[in-house]
Amino acid sequence: MDFLQTTSLLNMPLNATMLWAMIIAVCIISAALIPPARILALKLGYVDQPGGRKIHNAPTPPIGGFVIFTLFLLIHGLLFQFTPQIISLYVALILLLITGLIDDKKPVRASVKFFIHFAAAAIIVLSGGAELENMGNLLGLGEWHLGWFAPIFSIACIVYLINAINMMDGIDGLAGGKSLVILGWLIAAALLHQQFETALHIGLLGATLSGFLFYNMRHPLRDKACIFLGDTGSMALGLIIGWFCIHMAQGENALFQPISIAWIIALPIIDAFGLFVMRIYEGRHPFSPDLRHFHHHFINAGFPVGQSTFIILSLSTALGAIGFCASIFHWPEPLMTAIWIGLWIGHAILVIKSECFVRLLTHIFHLGQRKQP
Repeated sequence: MDFLQTTSLLNMPLNATMLWAMIIAVCIISAALIPPARILALKLGYVDQPGGRKIHNAPTPPIGGFVIFTLFLLIHGLLFQFTPQIISLYVALILLLITGLIDDKKPVRASVKFFIHFAAAAIIVLSGGAELENMGNLLGLGEWHLGWFAPIFSIACIVYLINAINMMDGIDGLAGGKSLVILGWLIAAALLHQQFETALHIGLLGATLSGFLFYNMRHPLRDKACIFLGDTGSMALGLIIGWFCIHMAQGENALFQPISIAWIIALPIIDAFGLFVMRIYEGRHPFSPDLRHFHHHFINAGFPVGQSTFIILSLSTALGAIGFCASIFHWPEPLMTAIWIGLWIGHAILVIKSECFVRLLTHIFHLGQRKQP
């Protein structure tokens, strides 16, 4: 991840004050761009219509991702040198943004999107060096190096993460909020090690995403989302989060062990895995649609959308805290691996027996309702 610390075009050393000033400024710019972009999308009829498996009841523009990444690419391109790693990221992001823009207007065949996911992942792995080669001491037998298999494994991991983030984009604020939680833990690690330029790379994306979430999350000032992330945003977020995570877990100056990264991104990973296992168990295609995502369990149990998002993001924050602490305090990697695998398998069983999970959540929800004054 050395290039993340040495590519800034700033004419002065970057410090914490400058970093946060820039992040806040970009966040304000992002928030200011969303309303006019939304109005333009509505005038052009570029909206996501309600119906089917969707829970919104009014046409809503899915152009949040386009605004987020257009602003990110513009500001990032002004602040950082065009290294091979950066160029490969830009090319891959633009490929996904174009695909997402088309898909959000007129659905693209799943096989075509899947091919494009692999193409984008291959670009940042083969041309950009985002290669997960050292898996750390996962099994307690010393560091595990993947060798020739590393590029294949890295591409597969990035494609998996693209689809995992995309699958979480089902209720207001969830995919964007989850992505911001992940970015927050990555920024925290960079700041802890005084790597301000690494934090700036990540913070620019976090800032553009934060401005969007003001309009996408439910909070006291907003009872529902007025703009969606869209496939444009969810696919691009999966790719760039994978890019950041791999670079920060590899090399001499790595800030995380790979298993710590696995904990930080755990929730979308285990959610997607559980769905794949459940669909195969039921004899269906692993990418067939349904209403049994992690967030659907909370909705089916009676939790309001805003409360469901808050609970899931809190759980995601807790899982990220475990990964962060494991890296900082050097908790045994084999133990963290074993617990993570247990969580992975346990959730898959829970998805297969989803009616039991919904009943448990329903009981918790009703109990909480009774305790309210």
